[in-house]
Amino acid sequence: MFGRMTDFEVNEFLSKQIIGRIGCHADGITYIVPVSYVFEGDFFYGHTAEGMKMDMLRKNPMVCFEVDDITMLDNWKSVICQGKFEEILDEDECLEAMKKLNNRTFPSSTSSIMKFSALWPFSESNTRDLEGIFFRIKILEKTGRFETSVSEIIMAG
Repeated sequence: MFGRMTDFEVNEFLSKQIIGRIGCHADGITYIVPVSYVFEGDFFYGHTAEGMKMDMLRKNPMVCFEVDDITMLDNWKSVICQGKFEEILDEDECLEAMKKLNNRTFPSSTSSIMKFSALWPFSESNTRDLEGIFFRIKILEKTGRFETSVSEIIMAG
């Protein structure tokens, strides 16, 4: 069964995931890169290093943000958001973003190799001492789709 997710389902899905992909475009180049995030209200929050992504986002803050969960080819969910990137510069707002990122819920199983960053978890003593950039993406539009196999529906019922 293929369908559209309700706004409630989209928000619940985004709240449970931790990796999304930012699509940005500047100077005739399109770039898509995975990032860890936390979703709250109308925003995604994240932390990143300087580089190509930041250069492009500063030139053109309009982004596409995609999050998916693919269990099998006939059992998946995907949410696509259009939004506007904002670099967080205010010290108090950086601290709030840091707290949001530190308090997110992670999957119950993790890998000893897979780590978010050598800086993780963030120390909340002083955001100015932390390398990198805190950012948020203001969500302007979001849509979600899913496919559930017949066997999944039968097993759930």
